[in-house]
Order: sequence, then C-alpha cells, then structure tokens
Amino acid sequence: MSTHAPFSLCVYCGSRSGTDPAHEAAARRVGTLIGERGWRLVYGGGRAGLMGVVADATLEAGGTAVGVIPQALMSRELGHTGLTELHVVDTMHQRKQMMAERASAFLALPGGIGTFEELFEVWTWRQLGYHDQPIGLLNVAGYYDDLLAFLARSIDSGFLSTAQHELLNVGDDAAALLTQLASLAATAHRPDDYRSI
Repeated sequence: MSTHAPFSLCVYCGSRSGTDPAHEAAARRVGTLIGERGWRLVYGGGRAGLMGVVADATLEAGGTAVGVIPQALMSRELGHTGLTELHVVDTMHQRKQMMAERASAFLALPGGIGTFEELFEVWTWRQLGYHDQPIGLLNVAGYYDDLLAFLARSIDSGFLSTAQHELLNVGDDAAALLTQLASLAATAHRPDDYRSI
C-alpha cells in the first residue's frame, strides 16, 4: 500500500444514474462509508450520475473527494466544482494515471463503457504485475451477473486463468467489500510511477 494517508479508494462508476434506484443507493452508500471511515475518494471528477452521488455522499459524511477530469469533458460530464480537489488534465490517459497514482485500492460500481474500460485496464495492470493493489467489483442488484458469467466462460474457454479471475474481488455488500479491499491494500505495493505502465 502507498504510504500516503488517508486510505484512498479509486471509484469507477457511471456518469449516468441508470434506471434502477438500487444503483444510486449503492453509490450513496459507498460514498457515505468512505466519508465515515475517514478515507479519501478518488474518481473521475463529474457531478452527474453516480459519479456525483458518490462524491457528494463522501463529502457529506466528512470525507475528502479528489476528482480528475479532462478539459474536454468538463462540460459534458459537468465537472464537480465542490470537491476537496479537482484536477483538470489534457487527456484521458493523464486522467487514469493521476487517479491510479492517488489510489490505495480500486472499486467499480455500475456504469457504462467508460467504467468497463477503467476496470479492465487496472485489472490488466494488476495481472501483469505492474501493481498489486486490490480491485473490487460491487455487483449491485445483479448488474454484473452477465459479465461474471462471461468471465466464467472465458475461463472455460482457456482465455482467462482462475488466478487472474481471483484478482477481482466481487461482492454485493458495500461495507464488507470495502473492508476486504482495505485489508488487502495493507500489504499491497503501489508503484512509484504509473507512467512506466
């Protein structure tokens, strides 16, 4: 784990709220837990959708929230100007790098292709040995059931090993999953420079 304090959870989630109220409730729950535990949220910097919900809940519960957003998305994703820190960068690559550099662990909530891409990228880095920080997937109301079934098929088809799959910590209870990620992060190694990835 990184030596910086407090514990920082990088959350990937949708810039939309989705159609199931359970998704928004889960984002609010995660943000509240981050704040109550005195942690720091690191996320994509938007104020719309689940992104805004998790950030607002973190701040309301007394936590700190750090957002990173490309200039080109400031208007599209409605950059959140009420954060503890908002970093406006030039590219998506810089965004993901800065988020990773500030993270002790990673968590994906429901989201769309941006969330999927971020989750799979940081998972790929993990299995290649570029870092060993824990990665969580919060399966809210069965949202990721089909993805998990596909991953099982990938194992059966010989493209994904069981060991690779086990690097992804999956749960449907936010408090339990966050506790698990914090415990795993205590012995993780965070690279000094994500630019080498």
